[in-house]
Amino acid sequence: MALFESYERRIDQINAELKKHGISSIEEAKKVCDDAGVDAYNITKSIQPICFENACWAYTVGAAIAIKDGVKTAAEAAEKIGLGLQSFCIPGSVADDRKVGIGHGNLGAMLLREETKCFAFLAGHESFAAAEGAIGLARSANKARKEDLRVILNGLGKDAAQIISRINGFTYVQTKFDYYTGKLEIVKETAYSKGERANVRCYGADDVREGVAIMHHEGVDVSITGNSTNPTRFQHPVAGTYKKECIEQGKKYFSVASGGGTGRTLHPDNMAAGPASYGMTDTMGRMHSDAQFAGSSSVPAHVEMMGLIGMGNNPMVGATVAVAVAVEEAAKAGKF
Repeated sequence: MALFESYERRIDQINAELKKHGISSIEEAKKVCDDAGVDAYNITKSIQPICFENACWAYTVGAAIAIKDGVKTAAEAAEKIGLGLQSFCIPGSVADDRKVGIGHGNLGAMLLREETKCFAFLAGHESFAAAEGAIGLARSANKARKEDLRVILNGLGKDAAQIISRINGFTYVQTKFDYYTGKLEIVKETAYSKGERANVRCYGADDVREGVAIMHHEGVDVSITGNSTNPTRFQHPVAGTYKKECIEQGKKYFSVASGGGTGRTLHPDNMAAGPASYGMTDTMGRMHSDAQFAGSSSVPAHVEMMGLIGMGNNPMVGATVAVAVAVEEAAKAGKF
């Protein structure tokens, strides 16, 4: 039985990439990780349990490349992990064309560098996939940083934000936006746990204006938009408007659009963009994003369809950072 999904369509590129780093096979890559005590396979699985086998192996390959190249910091490790992810992209696919693997590695590196203070999962609704990504980040990023990375969820709907906070142990931040003055008021904050999860702040907005105000309030430096629910109604307009206002203020803001790429997963509110078109979400992502990923922010099968690996884009952000931090810790312990 094949080691992972679409093995035959991937293995040639994987072996070619491994060879550049002096690794002869994917089995040897696993041994490189095992010898260094980096369990990339299970770290990946723990972040999104429904991910595909190829996701676990992609992170194993990425970690092996980082170890073999002797990187010492988590940020450098993340960039190397990007090479591993890219090698899993099926030639000619959307993910291959957009170099999504490299993009994920670079995003992970950005979140591990001190210049990035606040990262937002910008969701159409408060989603479990955003939560999975946020938990992965909250758990690991700060081990490799001097100043803690602030992680927020910003989505449509206050009730949804409270529910997601309560289920996952985040801090729910209830806000009230004054449409007359344009001011955002924090009504109350409720922490639903005492641990690292409580450091994730979860906001629910009533509309785009409040969503943008939340971004300014937290001083978001980097965000990733979901692309399936409410994309034309919330997250793409929020990212685009915030981008414009940051440019006016001379503030750096790096916007990642989770994907789209088929046009077929769109809902009726997306202007009936047909399967032959890129679809409205994809187009809107192009208007504000510094990097565009491919496929769903949450559904492994959809990201797999785009030719990357079977793991949602949001959990992938958490996995990249978590595996990169594990590599740094192994380096510090003198394991390689």
